[in-house]
Amino acid sequence: MEGRSLDFARDDNFLGSEKKRAQNSEERSSHTSRKLFLKPENQQPIGAFKLRGAYNKIASLTQEERARGMITYSSGNHGQGVAYAARALGVKAVIVMPKNAPPIKLEATASLGAEIVLVGPGSAERQARAEELAARHGYIIVPPYNDEKIIAGQGTIGLEILEDMPDVETVLVPVGGGGMISGVAAAIKLSGSKARVIGVEPELAADAQASFRSGKIVEFAAEQASSTIADGLRTQSIGAINFEHIRKYVDDIVTVSESEIRKAVQLLASNTDTVAEPSGAVAVAGFLFRGDQIPKSKLNVAVISGGNIDPAILREIMASNSSGVSRTR
Repeated sequence: MEGRSLDFARDDNFLGSEKKRAQNSEERSSHTSRKLFLKPENQQPIGAFKLRGAYNKIASLTQEERARGMITYSSGNHGQGVAYAARALGVKAVIVMPKNAPPIKLEATASLGAEIVLVGPGSAERQARAEELAARHGYIIVPPYNDEKIIAGQGTIGLEILEDMPDVETVLVPVGGGGMISGVAAAIKLSGSKARVIGVEPELAADAQASFRSGKIVEFAAEQASSTIADGLRTQSIGAINFEHIRKYVDDIVTVSESEIRKAVQLLASNTDTVAEPSGAVAVAGFLFRGDQIPKSKLNVAVISGGNIDPAILREIMASNSSGVSRTR
């Protein structure tokens, strides 16, 4: 991806996402020489980063293409992004979502005027259903991650991190299908920064790490990927375009356990500005619990990718016995 693609995303994304400054979270590090800043994408209009790529993709289409209507497949946040952008641009949106998506995400997507189609839990099933409907009705597919315009839109996160912290040394990014980490890593590395970009994903859905290690795309079974509490990261495999960006620009990918994700959610929920859904908390979990696998850098940023957590799940996590945070450095 060339630099001009990222510039285009910055210029064209004026209506959708808002810049959210990285917030100092030094108190969350037990080692005073290591500072953690948070990039709070949970404060975006839809509560997640996905609006960046969705708006950039739809805004890049011709009027004739937009008139055909948009369709996407999503576990929740990307669907909201497409619905929000489609409403802003006056076009039809159809969102294929899993039946086990959090009710808060289903309701939020529907409230934005989108038509919802429910399928089983597998990401491959969602994609297949969306492609079938697109072929039948002529809809334009807005992929959740495997698309250059989507990647460029998400890349604005990386540009904003560099604007706020040009000396940042390590950036920790959640990994699902690979759209955000592809854009963030490309933006940071193509800007000439020496910062290391580290992906973080659940151990139960570690297809990106397996792909990164093996040098080829590894696909997980739907039952396996769906078993993590991080519903936004339940993809069975990363996209082909994303994989090429990851291989070129990402330094490493680490994984965190379900218990560690819960502990990170608890810790972030202590501040109303940083309340995160499990998927949004994995990067912070990586900083807290994988200190032996990530760079020993002083200036670090973790992206809170989203805050659309079901109230019942948040209550259950907060009431659990995961509050004791034992950090590995």
